[in-house]
Amino acid sequence: MPTTKTRLTSTMVSGIAALTLLGFATGDTTQETAAADSELRVVLVNGYEINYLDVGNGVPVVFVHGGLGDYRTWQAQVDAFSKDYRVVALSRRYAYPNAQEANESNDYSVTPHSEDLAQFLMALDLGPVHLVGHSYGAYISLLTALEHPELVRSLTLGEPPVMSFLQYVPDAEALQREFATKVLVPSADAFRSGDHERAVALFIGGVLNDGDYYSNASRQQKDLMMDNAFGLRGVILTENRFPPLSCDAIRKLTPPTLLMKGDRSPQLFTEITDALASCIEGSELAVLPNASHGLEYENPEDFNTVVLEFIDKH
Repeated sequence: MPTTKTRLTSTMVSGIAALTLLGFATGDTTQETAAADSELRVVLVNGYEINYLDVGNGVPVVFVHGGLGDYRTWQAQVDAFSKDYRVVALSRRYAYPNAQEANESNDYSVTPHSEDLAQFLMALDLGPVHLVGHSYGAYISLLTALEHPELVRSLTLGEPPVMSFLQYVPDAEALQREFATKVLVPSADAFRSGDHERAVALFIGGVLNDGDYYSNASRQQKDLMMDNAFGLRGVILTENRFPPLSCDAIRKLTPPTLLMKGDRSPQLFTEITDALASCIEGSELAVLPNASHGLEYENPEDFNTVVLEFIDKH
């Protein structure tokens, strides 16, 4: 059973919750939020302590962050969604403030995270939930919905990197080569050399189409990104990080599905999102203005409006 565990004092939570990982506030960071007044809770899932935020009442909306993220990624969503829903934002295994210890049993691929998510939902007796995932977390959410449709009321996927869907994309080889050359290879080289900060800067600059993103961030914002460098290193240096999926497999998806992409996102992500939308019968596709891959924190107002309208229908 989940228990409340004071990992952070109320003062400490107030101090960090005003900023989100990558989705930090750009205005008055002293504004109080529901998260700032809440304690993290922790539940044991598949041998890992999973910290999570639990705010509000009603049908649960569960948020699953991507790489370089943790529960704080969704700070711009907490207040908006908790008015009518129960908001649950978890930190996946290896994400802050969960344990980040390297050992031979660590598995950084999507599959164990999907199994964690299913067990998390069952441990908290949450299902069926509105499941909202971003990037790596969207891939995890997609696998969970395929394997455990009974746990998912609706599914929102923000640019999931289902790389096997490039088989349905024109010029896929060129897109893969460009992404590997500009993002994956230099980030991996930096991690191998022990320069984790450079690796994070290269990665976030590549996926957001903004090479200056990290250098322009504040010290606090950089610290938040670096809190999750451990997990990103594992993902980037893992060979088989993404299990292959086909259009035939995706057609088995039963929950109502919303796919989202940014109008400034790298072409690789938008092409995969379009291909997924074509395969998922009855799915909706939304293009978020003024946003790249960091949908929920680059344009939180429109993100919240689109997703709330979608889950309100289901």
